[in-house]
Amino acid sequence: MRYAIGDVQGCADELRALLERLRFSADRDQVWLVGDLVNRGPRSLETLRYVRSLADNAVVVLGNHDLHLLALALGGREAAKRGDTLGEVLAAPDRDELLEWLIGRPLAHFDGGRGDLLVHAGLVPQWTATQAVVLAREVESALRRDPQAFLRQMYGDRPDRWSEDLAGMERSRFVVNVLTRLRVCTADGRVDLGMKGPPGKARPAFRPWFELEGRASRGTRIIFGHWSALGYVNAHGVIGLDTGCVWGGALTALNLDEAEPPVSVECGGYDVPGKS
Repeated sequence: MRYAIGDVQGCADELRALLERLRFSADRDQVWLVGDLVNRGPRSLETLRYVRSLADNAVVVLGNHDLHLLALALGGREAAKRGDTLGEVLAAPDRDELLEWLIGRPLAHFDGGRGDLLVHAGLVPQWTATQAVVLAREVESALRRDPQAFLRQMYGDRPDRWSEDLAGMERSRFVVNVLTRLRVCTADGRVDLGMKGPPGKARPAFRPWFELEGRASRGTRIIFGHWSALGYVNAHGVIGLDTGCVWGGALTALNLDEAEPPVSVECGGYDVPGKS
């Protein structure tokens, strides 16, 4: 059985409690995690160690907070951000093994046989699932080849619209931003990465990426997180699973193989929206 789980963000106790409620067995089941394993919550180190211990029974894609950890650890970013809770990971005796494992996670995972795509944030309407995976692999290769150089140039909101003509770091930055930060965009592939909050706060012409008509990925079920103000979504051919655990909401799972309602556990509320 495959279960998908939303943004954990260092809430290791809630993750274990949720897997217990699911009666998850590493002998027979697989858990798909939408990224952002770490940061803001209290036990990022424990979360990394536990998920890594699941080996092939855990499918994990990178989220923006996971990339932030890599940037802090590998020289792409010098200063932590207010609200970060990554010090324990950075000081851990097994940090190198954990970081090596984390940098080996993909930005997108596609199960073509079942028609399921796992990403942290979303896709622009021009991309099919197959194209998203091809672009993700380009970025993953560049990241692993020279992590420090890649992470140093990764940050920024430009370019803000997709074009097949994008090349080099501009192309890579756009792909990273879409797969790990996207919430809203326009029909022609322009993104607004500064938009936070519920969909109603989006600027005119910008809509949730999954609501756009003619989206090339509509034939694929896409599982994502990243948007806690959106909450649980199962519509438009997508499943959104970020229900704000670290903000005091819940950690939510969905059975991907059988028609069952989502399962959630309440979370402690370790951070306050808007604090950082």
